[in-house]
Amino acid sequence: MTAPNGLVWFLGALALGCLFLIAGFARRTSRRRPRLTAALCILALAPWTAGVWTVFIEPETLRVREVTIESETWTGPPLRLGLMSDTHVGSPHMDLARLRRVIARMNAEQPDIVLLLGDYAGGDLAAKRRTPADREAVLAGVAAFRALHSPLGTWAVLGNHDSWFDEAVLARAFEAAGIPLLQNRSVAVARSGGAFTLAGVADMRSRLLQTSVQEALSAAPEGRPVILMSHWPDPFAETPQRVALTVAGHSHCGQIDLPLIGRPFSASPGAALWPCGAYRVAGRDLFVTGGLGTSVVPMRIGAPPEIVILTLKASPNPVAKSTNARREPTASLAKLTNTA
Repeated sequence: MTAPNGLVWFLGALALGCLFLIAGFARRTSRRRPRLTAALCILALAPWTAGVWTVFIEPETLRVREVTIESETWTGPPLRLGLMSDTHVGSPHMDLARLRRVIARMNAEQPDIVLLLGDYAGGDLAAKRRTPADREAVLAGVAAFRALHSPLGTWAVLGNHDSWFDEAVLARAFEAAGIPLLQNRSVAVARSGGAFTLAGVADMRSRLLQTSVQEALSAAPEGRPVILMSHWPDPFAETPQRVALTVAGHSHCGQIDLPLIGRPFSASPGAALWPCGAYRVAGRDLFVTGGLGTSVVPMRIGAPPEIVILTLKASPNPVAKSTNARREPTASLAKLTNTA
């Protein structure tokens, strides 16, 4: 288990202190009021147990989510995409050893192609303000992706934590790892059954580039199916009809998804509209993964870390709906103000 930071230790010590207080109270009152003592212990132990689960256990789990999407604009044979996002190396619950285990699990799933959807750096400090050990941990996390194996390779985009860290430094790290970054550009990916276009947009917090779906697709020929990579789900609002699938991260599936209450926080307006899973809007498909790491608080509630194996298939008819997809309202990117 990754060594917790100060907040995790504080929460653990607070919970342990409460447990000792409850035990002392129970010892003094158990003979006189056994039912009251039992009720108080249950009421106190329930949130303590929930706290231990959300801070120490759930963030360390790993779910392999399998999804099938039937796209109206995809052509050719099905494609198995491996999606990884929001590793946040250097933050609680994600050290290099755990990332290597996740990479090994992704390799075991044998996807056709692996897409890395941003936020490789933990924390929000710039690289020059971090300790040498912290900077090295983030760069070592990027280098670890070199161990990913798939027939059509590994491709990446950057996220907002990467922009805050240092885009240029991370771009060089990905180049050294042999993993192309798609920042407002596209490439043709050859495969049996016909090539497809893989495009990626720049991060919405980038200091070097402005996020542009139009620029990312400018060199993509008409008639060839397109997959668009984005860290944020927000650019999906501007995705044209010819894009078979947009994939994104950033939302952490809310990171905190409470029973009955739902997700009290959203990482961006787009993440509020499309927080987690598969969506279809006016015949266009989006999938948002909850990713692997944590941000702001070192806990996950009802949103376990995940990697995704997404099978993209051609729809058997032009009006078919995506498997596991939900219909959501359309929105304009101009209305989605960056807030995360």
